[in-house]
Amino acid sequence: MDIASVIGLIACFVLMIFGIVFDKTTGVNFGTLAGFFDIPSVLITFGGSFMCILASYKLPDFLAGLKSIKLIFKTSPMNVAEIIQKIIDLSNIARKEGLLSLEEAAGEIEDEFLKKGILLVVDGTDPELVRAIMETELASVEGRHKDKIGFWDNLGSMGPAWGMIGTLIGLINMLRDLSDFASIGPNMAVALVTTLYGSILANWICAPVATKLKGKNDEEMMVKEIEVEGLLSIQAGENPRVIEEKLKSFLAPGDRKSANEEDNLGGEEDG
Repeated sequence: MDIASVIGLIACFVLMIFGIVFDKTTGVNFGTLAGFFDIPSVLITFGGSFMCILASYKLPDFLAGLKSIKLIFKTSPMNVAEIIQKIIDLSNIARKEGLLSLEEAAGEIEDEFLKKGILLVVDGTDPELVRAIMETELASVEGRHKDKIGFWDNLGSMGPAWGMIGTLIGLINMLRDLSDFASIGPNMAVALVTTLYGSILANWICAPVATKLKGKNDEEMMVKEIEVEGLLSIQAGENPRVIEEKLKSFLAPGDRKSANEEDNLGGEEDG
């Protein structure tokens, strides 16, 4: 489980509640929470936002978008250093035993994208065609990811908009009867609650989810690009050391150092 997502969302909620109930003079007063809960405001803001998104998507796409929130709580199984090392191992096998020997090695690989590329290489597919096929699949995967990201970006933009609609409705209802001065303050508070709900939906839920999904997408795309370049380099018969340096160029300097340390540890263990 991605503990950062859990801690971040829970901490935001706790800090928000603390800000509501804490008073410098009286201390903590949970009674103030009642003033921040209004059923019509919930229905207008959350209901309006979700239903507007539903109107914008097909039902299966809407449900798939909602389910994608689970992805932010899952840790990525991809270890870039391990993937680079796997490609180097494959290049060593191909260099010693030929490209056809990779077919047996492909059976032990769980990554379907990498396995597909290996089989294309083994079949003697033209390098340009291998790249075209792999990049087409890569673009398809990224497109599906962007659909999920766009879902949360769109929902996040709806929150403040429907919060403002709720506020305007509340203000209109309040201005209809200004003769009761005692009710103006409470009515104004209720009107503003919808704006608060819209901001909460956008900034507590949608923005973190969309940002996390973008990060996961970028990471997966980088890994797949590394795999494509590695496979094409193996097919071209390049030296494993050259392939290693080429693939590590995808990493940040700090990550390259970590990858080198892992390689050294692996070498010590093998020895």
